Amino acid sequence: MKTFVKNFALGLSVFALSATTVLAQQPTINNFRPYDKSGVGMFESPKDKQAKFDGLKVRFGAGFTQQYQILNHSNVPDTGSAFKLKPITGGFGTAMANLNMDVQLEKGIRLNVTTYLSARHHNEAWVKGGYIQFDDLSFLGVSALDDIMNYLTIRVGHMEVNYGDAHFRRSDGGATLQNPFLENNIVDAFATEIGADILFRTGGFLGLVGVTNGAIKGSVDAINQTAIDKDTSKSPAFLFKVGYDDKIGDNMRLRVTGSGYMISSAQSNTLFWGDRTGSNYWMVMEPTTAFYTANAWSGRINPGMSDKVTAFQINAFFKVSGLEFFGTYETAKGRNANDKDPADVTGKTALDRSFNQLAADVLYRFGAKENVYLGARYNMVKGNFITSNITEQNISRIAVAAGWFVTENVMIKGEYVTQTYKDYPVKHIFSEGKFDGIVFEAAVGF
Repeated sequence: MKTFVKNFALGLSVFALSATTVLAQQPTINNFRPYDKSGVGMFESPKDKQAKFDGLKVRFGAGFTQQYQILNHSNVPDTGSAFKLKPITGGFGTAMANLNMDVQLEKGIRLNVTTYLSARHHNEAWVKGGYIQFDDLSFLGVSALDDIMNYLTIRVGHMEVNYGDAHFRRSDGGATLQNPFLENNIVDAFATEIGADILFRTGGFLGLVGVTNGAIKGSVDAINQTAIDKDTSKSPAFLFKVGYDDKIGDNMRLRVTGSGYMISSAQSNTLFWGDRTGSNYWMVMEPTTAFYTANAWSGRINPGMSDKVTAFQINAFFKVSGLEFFGTYETAKGRNANDKDPADVTGKTALDRSFNQLAADVLYRFGAKENVYLGARYNMVKGNFITSNITEQNISRIAVAAGWFVTENVMIKGEYVTQTYKDYPVKHIFSEGKFDGIVFEAAVGF
């Protein structure tokens, strides 16, 4: 433990030094969602109607994360080596790092490109995506558009899909500073897709519509037929969000949103499996043959809806002084191209699967600058997660966390977590599964 504390402190010092050096030279980017503590509690990027433009500016930022975990796991499956869990001990995970480039191109026009420099799933550099954002169209010289753009934000590119609000509070590779806990939801709604969305905001009310290609990458290939699904066409994905977000009095804030995402025929949709970095619980509930890169999403569940998805998420955020609540209710229905009805002896009838997810965080942030916090989270998912199995499985997690923002750009946090798996068949590695223990993390964001 002494070695761990020394290494953790040394790494934190290096992180802090690098962040301080870079921050001294950072230019201002308009309508920009920060990567440091000032972005905590922020969802969509801000809308500054009076933002000035004084020339092209390029801003580089980054996110660094280092974890240390002491987790144990167990299961009670039928006998067989395929169901044995990988032996694990306390130890460090591979450090993860993101590189962010934000460019002010013109008045009200900015560009973002994010690169994963090192992650659990991709140890090599890997581009997350890039998009251009328009908050002003005065370059077109059409005065009528100037009035309209007072209320609109337009994004175009290969970008993070704005479905739900939970993705604004999740860990993403090296970018973990704005997640008060160590991990994301058990079913993690996050994807980058090629498309566009339009966000309307006025007086606290907001509405968004968007369309994407419904896949994590571009492709001109036709979809292969299966015995279940003969459709070889690719459909676009449509999404929407409506809500309200504003202050109520001097020290209260309320945000409530409802979101939807729909696609009827996809080549390989990854709305619930689009994270290319990996989980922050390392190798829990994985088989003995597991590898760090290939089995990168330990502790999460893939609902298997790669061909067809209809999903809805409702979120509530409420803050009174230092007390903060964030809740998520999510329901989804869909299938992959081979999901068949087990009652059909011919094996040619498609069967949709579904799940429901509930997550609730309660935090209290202490001090005038709210640099220290304590929090608890409950997350439960119930659904059909096994192919051609009509019974439902249940996974639940309880996490208790504490964190300290050493500076605006440097934080440390720790968490106790316990997660259980119920109603899995005996011939499954999750049968009566459980993991629990402690995870520590140091993070930098700028």
